Amino acid sequence: MNCKGLILAIILLLGACTPERKTTIEDTGNIDSLFVAFYDFQKEINPIEATKAGIDIYNDTVVNYISDGHQEFLRDSYTSFLSELEKYPVSELSTEDALSARVLEWDCRMKLEGLNNSLVTMASPIYNLPSFELMPLFQVQSLHLYVAQLAGGTSVQPFATKEDYENWLHRLEDYLQFLDTCMEHMREGMKKEIVLPKVLTLKMLPQIKAFIDIPLEENLFYQPVLHFPEAIQEDVRVGLKADYERIITQEILPMYEELYQFLEQEYLPVCRETDGLSALPNGRGTYDYLIRLHTTTKMTAEEIHALGKQEVERITGEMEKVKEDLGFEGELNDFFNMVRTKKELMPFENPEKVIAHFNGIRERLSLRLDSVFNLRPKADFIVKRTEAFREASASAEYVPGSKDAKRPGTFYVPIPDVKSYNVVHDEALFLHEAIPGHHYQLSLQQENQGLPEFLHPESMGVFVEGWALYAESLGKELGLYEDPYQYFGMLSMEMHRAIRLVVDTGIHAMGWTREDAIAYSLAHEAESEEGIIAEIERYMATPGQALSYKIGQLKILQLRNKAKTELGPKFDLREFHDQVLGSGSLPLVLLEEKINSWIASYE
Repeated sequence: MNCKGLILAIILLLGACTPERKTTIEDTGNIDSLFVAFYDFQKEINPIEATKAGIDIYNDTVVNYISDGHQEFLRDSYTSFLSELEKYPVSELSTEDALSARVLEWDCRMKLEGLNNSLVTMASPIYNLPSFELMPLFQVQSLHLYVAQLAGGTSVQPFATKEDYENWLHRLEDYLQFLDTCMEHMREGMKKEIVLPKVLTLKMLPQIKAFIDIPLEENLFYQPVLHFPEAIQEDVRVGLKADYERIITQEILPMYEELYQFLEQEYLPVCRETDGLSALPNGRGTYDYLIRLHTTTKMTAEEIHALGKQEVERITGEMEKVKEDLGFEGELNDFFNMVRTKKELMPFENPEKVIAHFNGIRERLSLRLDSVFNLRPKADFIVKRTEAFREASASAEYVPGSKDAKRPGTFYVPIPDVKSYNVVHDEALFLHEAIPGHHYQLSLQQENQGLPEFLHPESMGVFVEGWALYAESLGKELGLYEDPYQYFGMLSMEMHRAIRLVVDTGIHAMGWTREDAIAYSLAHEAESEEGIIAEIERYMATPGQALSYKIGQLKILQLRNKAKTELGPKFDLREFHDQVLGSGSLPLVLLEEKINSWIASYE
């Protein structure tokens, strides 16, 4: 065991979960110092996000974010930041600083509320999502999956120097401690009957099993030492290979075997048959909190459920028009089935053709970009196939590049079976994940030197995902959707997000079962049954997160229509986009205030 592992072992023996820490905030009389301190705090509590941004000082660390000591540290820190913020009345700040201060306040208050919730644990490193203290592992967006993604050496964890390779070994020691704490907490959850639905635990078992009983050379954790950069000398390579073999065979595999046995033999037999959060103690109250966290609104589950059904009805009408324009005779569900199975929409023989297809969309899109946007990010991005170990259950996703733009962003595309890969969604998918969606918005956010750095990382899902879904609607203005099937693909993706409003609230607040949600989705969209099942199970694991897309999109569309109506000929779409993208990720109430002020400035 290395020194870092020994220290962690001593801490455990003493009964402490994390060393006692305290956030230090330098009082200079300038709010910039508070913003700097908050960004330093963000990096400390979420070191993997720091790595994603290209900040290397935490590359050797995983925070044990479910430990009691860490949660107490978060409570003290958020309370301290709110106390310090009182020294800077909003009325005495510049417009830009006042907006940033209000984002900081919103974040601290919401996180404190979560920390005081009996089910939720804050500061998960996965997509800025909260976790559950007694249910810390699940089949999607879980740390064991994220670490595996980093382990392969082709993601955001750097493997360029000897120090990089050693940093990863130290990070793995932290990760192993986290897994040990997970099993402790899950055993406590078993006693309190706060456990995962059985169907989700069943999906985790093969994920863990995939790392057991395979040759060392095939293990993802061993891949970095099979692909050394040329700069690393041969004698160093030999030592690193030995270190990686040791940690895999003596620490990672035994931990994974222990975790697998625990999940299969202890945990699975007591998992619950219910599906929604409301089946747990304080479940409905927790879901109400998660709605506020993920939507930044005060909407109730019932209001969101009704809005979702309204949107499903509207989009269904648009789909009927496309079906009629294509001359299809039959019901809409028959049209869905035709689209799912149409051979002309599955034209590829190898995965490379799929990647080339997306790069072709990029070329066409670039010809019209200046007519819709003034701003352009410096950072580049690449389109890449999703790694094999998670491809079967993964959705397309975007991972931001580094802040200095040296490491490009990555648009991951899962292609588990290329011959059945359907292109119907591809133009809308590119708009959402790449340009002008996640790559565009998140890169501009990172590169904006006018923002405090705490506003640079990905955050505020309702803004980030709302913008990406709004970006899908810009296809015709950007020269896409000339093929009616691609336009139908956009409607299908919007329908998918509208359905989320219905099924997420249905499962977690209205007593819907997993089967109810699957049936509703199958009746209203063209996704495959396999894909729909994976999505419904994702909502079961991450309550409320799926609401952010449509709620955010609808607010941006509402503000665009308001600006266009009130400004008339003065309205410039490029300037509207500048306003939306110019202040980082904002809670919707603050975005609305900003756009209203911009409209008023023309009067």
